[in-house]
Formats: sequence, structure tokens, C-alpha cells
Amino acid sequence: MNLRNILFAAASLPLLASAQERYSTRNGLISFFSETPVENIEAHNRKVSSVIDITTGAMQFAVVIKSFEFDKALMQEHFNENYMESNTFPKADFKGKVTGFGAEQLASPGEYKVTVDGDLTIHGVTRQVSHPGTITVNKDGTLKAVSDFVVKPEDHGIKIPGVVRKNIAEEIAVKVRMDYTKM
Repeated sequence: MNLRNILFAAASLPLLASAQERYSTRNGLISFFSETPVENIEAHNRKVSSVIDITTGAMQFAVVIKSFEFDKALMQEHFNENYMESNTFPKADFKGKVTGFGAEQLASPGEYKVTVDGDLTIHGVTRQVSHPGTITVNKDGTLKAVSDFVVKPEDHGIKIPGVVRKNIAEEIAVKVRMDYTKM
């Protein structure tokens, strides 16, 4: 091995080590629930992509808005066309960081309380958020991440017409469930 190859190999080591601590999923679940005296509205999206780098704590989500499924087709149509304007704002995403969890916990299966801080973009509006969550290290080396939090439609510029204002909660309960495998 010549000097050039040795330098290239030495420079690549940090990248390889970092890649070994990345976990991902393409079929994570995000659901939301709106409860009012008039009606309850619930939707699920099982096509959520996410990556977490345990070494740095960096976490990212990407959600295709049209992949949310409702029990009633009309609710899904109104959600995409009237409120989320899915053709104009096709994705929601989150970019942030997990604290309270690191590479040292990977060696010890169990449940760890974490905080996720970052920028949540919905409907083209980005807001800084901080939410509690849990990461479980399974015995098979996979990770499960769970977080429950609230999103206010008005915080993301989502306008609810007065005629249906009583049908949609001012605070929408969001559940995130991710099963990560090592990349």
C-alpha cells in the first residue's frame, strides 16, 4: 500500500465509523387525531422515512402529506385540497437533534427518555419545536422511537374555514412510531 492509499484509508475511517451508527426506516408511522364535540378525525401515514445518527444525535423525517389515510375518503380529500394544499406543499419534514441518547446506550437494551429539538416544517411553515420521546434499544439491535405531541394548525398557516371550525380541534394530537434498523 502506497502513502496515497494509506492517507485515503485514514481519512475514510471517521466516515465509516459514523455510518455504522446510523439507523433508518422507510415505513415509520405518524398519526394524528382531532377530537371535537362535532366529530373526531383520525389519519395514519405508514410511509414515513426517517434517519437517526446516534453518533451526532441528528434526526430527520420526511412525510408525504398525500400518504395520510382517513376512514372517510371525503375527509382525506378535504384534508389534501382545502387544508394542507398538498399539491403546493407536498411534504412535511423535521430536522433536528436527539438529546439523552448516544452510542453508549446501544450496548444496553432498554428504554431511554429523550428530547427531540429541531425545525418542523408543515404547510411550508417552519417552527422550532421541542418534544419528549422514548427510544427503546431492542435485544436484536433495532431501535423503536416513540413521541406524542400536539400541533396547532394555525401555527403552520393552515386556515380552517369558519363553517367547519367546530369540526376541527385547535390542537391536533400527533403520534410518532418509528422502528429503525441499522444502515
